[in-house]
Amino acid sequence: MSDRTPPARYDDLAAVYINCTLKPRPELSHTELLGEASMQIMREQGVRVTSIRAVDHDIAPGVQPDMTEHGFARDDWPAIQRQVLDADILVLMTPIWLGEKSSVATRVIERLYGWSGELNDDGQYDYYGRVGGCLVTGNEDGIKHVAMNVLYSLQHLGYTIPPQADAGWIGEAGPGPSYGDELDDGSRAGLDNEFTQKNTTFMTWNLLHLARLLKDAGGIPAHGNQRTAWQKGERFGFHNPEYR
Repeated sequence: MSDRTPPARYDDLAAVYINCTLKPRPELSHTELLGEASMQIMREQGVRVTSIRAVDHDIAPGVQPDMTEHGFARDDWPAIQRQVLDADILVLMTPIWLGEKSSVATRVIERLYGWSGELNDDGQYDYYGRVGGCLVTGNEDGIKHVAMNVLYSLQHLGYTIPPQADAGWIGEAGPGPSYGDELDDGSRAGLDNEFTQKNTTFMTWNLLHLARLLKDAGGIPAHGNQRTAWQKGERFGFHNPEYR
């Protein structure tokens, strides 16, 4: 098989990209521009891709599935949550501010957490069987720091994280051009950066490959990780250790 030929079909997969920029439409988002590079690879493989700009929605703070049941007049998150659950792949995209993911990204992760106690038909946590990744942009350091936080959060909720599941681009330290900005020489910042191109490509294909494997396998095996069975007394071989 040629290394140019994908090893499988991916046209039955769905992916959701949530852009956690602080900029509402119609402002241009540098983070979304990088995301488009990843999304285009998926679209070319027939993946159904949905892109959501979180700041365009009224997402209430909280860690419950629907915050209108907890005092808020409006909450757009439940509709977004349904799209997340319909997808095999979730990619969180965020700029860097003060060395951290955006405040919008924090709220999105908190709302994802609000569903983390729900179970699938096998008694596992409902995010099991899905894969997650992240894209990060900015003009200050912190891609790996932000990726560690985001990817840890996703795996803690039940997502499976493939190898090389993050990518990003940052400019020089301090104020300066953001990803895609036109520079004095007519080039565009970040677009010709081979490191960013490579990592974005590897991340995208690794998400596709792992999503394919999990879907074909019927998800994560339901043994040793079923909350319903644990609540009934099953311990799956666990015993408290003893000092010897």
